[in-house]
Amino acid sequence: MSVIPAAVSRFFHRTASSPHFYALADRFIPWLTAIFILLLAAGLYGGLYLAPTDYQQGDSYRIIYIHVPAAWMSLFIYVLMAIMGAIALVWHMKMAEVMLVASAPIGAGFTFIALVTGSLWGKPMWGTWWVWDARLTSELILLFLYLGVISLYGAIEDKRAAARAVSILALVGVVNIPIIHYSVQWWNTLHQGPTVSKMGKPSIHVEMLVPLLLMAVAFKFYYLIAALQAAKLELLKREASSQWVKTLLEKQA
Repeated sequence: MSVIPAAVSRFFHRTASSPHFYALADRFIPWLTAIFILLLAAGLYGGLYLAPTDYQQGDSYRIIYIHVPAAWMSLFIYVLMAIMGAIALVWHMKMAEVMLVASAPIGAGFTFIALVTGSLWGKPMWGTWWVWDARLTSELILLFLYLGVISLYGAIEDKRAAARAVSILALVGVVNIPIIHYSVQWWNTLHQGPTVSKMGKPSIHVEMLVPLLLMAVAFKFYYLIAALQAAKLELLKREASSQWVKTLLEKQA
């Protein structure tokens, strides 16, 4: 076996260890928090103060600095959950189960924010809070999928069995992600088409685009922080009777 694959194998083996994962999360969370705060401050300052006023929407467009990154995160987190679900089902990796379960409430929160801010944006732009078009409806279904994962996990007492059940649900539900992404291209909807991710030059001014991308990266760091914190709590609940948890609690007492 070569040196690099062996090193990668050791890394994943150690990361799959609950005490090592807990210690690693503890070490990285302060650094992740500092980066998140810097990115968030820069993104909000650029989006709310430096970015020019839109010639059609005025200043009401500035809600995109919350709405768009939240919508991106709602899709991103669910895809990660599906990947972790596949890893949990195939390799029975406990940390994949833990991260899947830890990610669901965060993804639900981002999806809820995307729906609410979208409604707030839609009222002045479309003249209505809500329409049952493909993009909005499929995003609402995504929220129900997140809530389904949370509810199913909480309803099954055996947490390893519960993790397998929610892994299957996450994999089944991932078919909704391309529907959300391509809905504005496949169907005639009120929701505007892609402006950042389309092929070629984005149809958004660079002074508006940079803060938007900063906010998107900031939200990803927030997800890492929140997911690691939730995973730590899940590990403590799952392994409350193990020696490493008892030792940890003794040190903190």
